[in-house]
Formats: sequence, C-alpha cells, structure tokens
Amino acid sequence: MTTLYSGERLTAIYHLTGNETEARAKAQDLTLEQTVELPDALVTDPTIRANIIGRIDELTPIASDLYSAEISFSVETIGDELTQLINVIFGNISIKPGIRLERIELPPSLLKIFHGPRFGRVGLREFLNVPERPLLCTALKPMGLSVEELADLAYQLALGGIDIIKDDHGLANQPFAPFEERVVRCAEAVARANQDCGGHSVYAPNITAPFPVILERARFAKQHGAGALLICPGITGLDTMRALADDDEIALPILSHPAFQGSYIADRTSGISHFCLFGQLNRLAGADAAIFPNAGGRFFFTKQDCRALVDGCSTNMGTIAPIFPTPAGGMGLQRVPEMRAMYGRDVILLVGGGLRSHSPDLVANCNFFRELAEKM
Repeated sequence: MTTLYSGERLTAIYHLTGNETEARAKAQDLTLEQTVELPDALVTDPTIRANIIGRIDELTPIASDLYSAEISFSVETIGDELTQLINVIFGNISIKPGIRLERIELPPSLLKIFHGPRFGRVGLREFLNVPERPLLCTALKPMGLSVEELADLAYQLALGGIDIIKDDHGLANQPFAPFEERVVRCAEAVARANQDCGGHSVYAPNITAPFPVILERARFAKQHGAGALLICPGITGLDTMRALADDDEIALPILSHPAFQGSYIADRTSGISHFCLFGQLNRLAGADAAIFPNAGGRFFFTKQDCRALVDGCSTNMGTIAPIFPTPAGGMGLQRVPEMRAMYGRDVILLVGGGLRSHSPDLVANCNFFRELAEKM
C-alpha cells in the first residue's frame, strides 16, 4: 500500500518574543495555526497529527525574552506551489505579534519544484557582457516627464555606459508617459546609444500593473526591445514574478523592487527578516536582482540589515542561483567607494538622482560612476 507522506520536511526558523513559557506557546500556536487551524485537543486523527501538524524541532534562547524556534512541516502540506509555501511558513501567523520569520530551509524535493532566477549572477553578467566589475543601474525619473524627455534621458544614460536603465517604480501607464509609447521610445533610444558607442545597455520598464495586464506588458516590452523588467512583487504578488521568470516567451532578467514590502521588515520583532524576504523569497520567486534601501540613505536599513540581505541573496539553496543585491535609496556618487568596499564586485550599484546632480554633463557623470565602480 502506498503512502501519501514521504517523511520529508521543510524547516522554518522564527524568532519569538517572550519568556520561555510564552515563546513555547507561540511555537505551539505556529504548528497548529499554519496547518490544521484547530485546537490541539480537537485533532484526533493520528495520521493528521503525525504528518500535517507542524513540529517544534528546537527552541533556543538567543537573548533576553527572545527565542529561536525551528519548526518543520511535512513537504506534502506545500503541494507544488509557491503560494502555498508562503501560506504555510507565514500565513495566518503573520497576523500575530512577536513572531518573525527569519529563514527557511527547503529539502531537495521542494527546491527542484522551483526554477528560481532565470539568469542569476552568472547569467546576468553574461547577458550584459560584464564579466568582472559591479553592474551599474539608474532610474528614469522624475514622474511627470514626457515620453520624449524620458527617451532622451535614457539615450544619455546608455551613451554613458549604464548597464541597466530602469523605469522608476512610479512610472506606470499615466497620461504624461503612457506605457506602450514609453517602452517603444526608451528601448529605441537605448538601442541607438548602444549602436553609437558600442555598448550593451538595457532598458527595464516597470510592468507592475493589474492582473493580467502584467503579462501583456511584459510581452509587449520584450517584443519592442526591452532588455529587462522591473516589478514590485509586494504589490503584484511573489508568484506573479515567478510566472514571469518561468515564461520562456519572455526570458528577460527581472529586477525586484521593494515597494509595499517595508512593513514586513520595519518591526524587529514581527514580520520577515531581510535575509528571507529580500534574499530567499526573491530567489524562489525568480528575481535576478533585489533592489533595497542601502544603509545611510533616506530609509531605515542598517548595515547589519544589508549584510543579512546579501547573505540571503547568496546562501546555498541547492540549484536556486544566487542573485544580485542592488543597494539604492538616495545614493550619491560619493557613496560608491563605500558601497564597493561593503558589497564587493557581485553587486548592482543603483544611483538615481545623485547621478544627475554630480555635474551638468550626464554622460560624463556616468563615466565617472563607472570609474568609481571599477576601483578595487
């Protein structure tokens, strides 16, 4: 007789606030709330108790009134869907305070279900023909510029050698710069600059949109010369990004933008860690690069947060490729040497407004940006 259950398990590691009794109660709540959603006494079926309810494998004190809990779940509770994986590891329990998802550990049977990033670090370097140095990125902004103005800006940035020229995440389908017209004109401008200077720059339009417009915009962008895509998975859903990454008709690098994800990591005792949200989950969902606010910018991330995020972008996840961390958020060119020292070469350096405020000559500013990035 065949069994429905393999005995294989995935593990999620949580930080739980409170003393030992309180932390253990939260861990026990996790095992039930994330699976059967019933009080323990009402679960009398021995098969369900053995195979469905989560299991507390370890509960360890790590600080005063803070515990680390390793809780494992049967792989069969996941099925074969990213949406259900997220539901099991941090569904209902995300509504309760004092519980923070730190990281996940998936067995090979689950990892092989997910393709992860189509390119990853190695593939994106090959795609952009940048074998060694950090990649350079900037954004078309501000919102309100016309299509003509955005295209002219894209041309100058590509002429200056910026590898990835992305839409600002605030550009959508507004009347001053409609999506389709913007994509056609900006992609053409970047292609023309590449021809003029022998470069390999790509344009990445923002395809964050209502479903199923996202897929339509992604395919339109590919057909009209876009070389990458920008999406906000906090708004569209992580599995939407996964579907784009898996689509062979699109087959473009994907940059993940953190809009709407700040509340997950703002509270140190609840939500999801930088390591897991921006690193592990982005990789499972197919991002090739994770944009995030760098320490010392206009947001609240610390150097410790950023280092943890980088670790999540590169930690061993079987066949799921490492991805590029992409620090941003108010970075000027004066910060490039510091970022280069902190992140090494496997990073995408994203400088937006600071690239244009350096001097009136935008192309020269881009060249200077590249010189700074290439310095060891």
